[in-house]
Amino acid sequence: MKRTASRTGILAALVGLAVTALTAVANPAHAGPVQHQTVTDAQAVAAYWTPERMRSAVPIEQLVQAPAFTPKDVAKGTSTIIQSIPNGGGAWTGAGKVVQTAGRVFFTMGGRNASCSGDAVTSTNGSVVITAGHCVKYQGAWHTNWTFAPGYNNGNTPYGTWAAKSTLTTPQWEASEDMNYDIGAAVVNPLNGQKLTDVVGAQGIAFNQARNQSMYTFGYPAAAPYDGTKLIYCSGSTFTDFLLTKDHGMNCNMTGGSSGGPWFLNFSEATGAGVQASVNSFGYNFLPGYMFGPYFGTDAQNLYNKAQAA
Repeated sequence: MKRTASRTGILAALVGLAVTALTAVANPAHAGPVQHQTVTDAQAVAAYWTPERMRSAVPIEQLVQAPAFTPKDVAKGTSTIIQSIPNGGGAWTGAGKVVQTAGRVFFTMGGRNASCSGDAVTSTNGSVVITAGHCVKYQGAWHTNWTFAPGYNNGNTPYGTWAAKSTLTTPQWEASEDMNYDIGAAVVNPLNGQKLTDVVGAQGIAFNQARNQSMYTFGYPAAAPYDGTKLIYCSGSTFTDFLLTKDHGMNCNMTGGSSGGPWFLNFSEATGAGVQASVNSFGYNFLPGYMFGPYFGTDAQNLYNKAQAA
């Protein structure tokens, strides 16, 4: 029977329950991506997300309180979606495509306004945003008022805000919030008669790529010492997580709010373009300065294919 690192088990370890983080998932690999149709119309979402609400939105990670723990807890599976990683990544001061395709994601979770990050990728329908699974659905509930603000900069939305008509995630995230498959997507409505990637462009996306390559990662961390106003990046060699997941790992100091931001292979600083192959997902509290993102394998590809055909 296949065993995977599950978010349910991880949370149980965080609150000290005597359960393991390695729980069985009932045939998730044989299921297809899960799609959720939003019920709020695009105009209502656009009206909801005023500049003031965007500025006051908190990183989703701040809505989940996790007790402190020690390194020995890794035996139980203790980790957390990106919350408290000190020090700073670098503010992206270059130009190029990434300043248009990367953006902040805003949504309502449990009656509170929260934020993540996302990226516009090439797609048949010209309307796909890739983000983290926990940025579309978390702790059993799909987020509402979901919108994407590409090129967000200190409260400004130069390319508008794009409301989702549907959000999607992998079957493994839907079934058990498995951190190996913390991948989400949104299909956004047209804005002023135009499709998303016709306005901001699109990054390439790839699946089943070789591991342990050099990558760039971007996001809008909004937890201290950041405030969500700027696009932040890290770059360097990656490794494969040897603790609970098979995710990519990188030395990076982003904080909450960066979740869902893109990881790129073959990224060019001159053009701001690359090939997306992961998203910001989680960090281990006892390994400050490291961030992890899921491997884009066949299940991620199935998710993308369903989104671009929606």
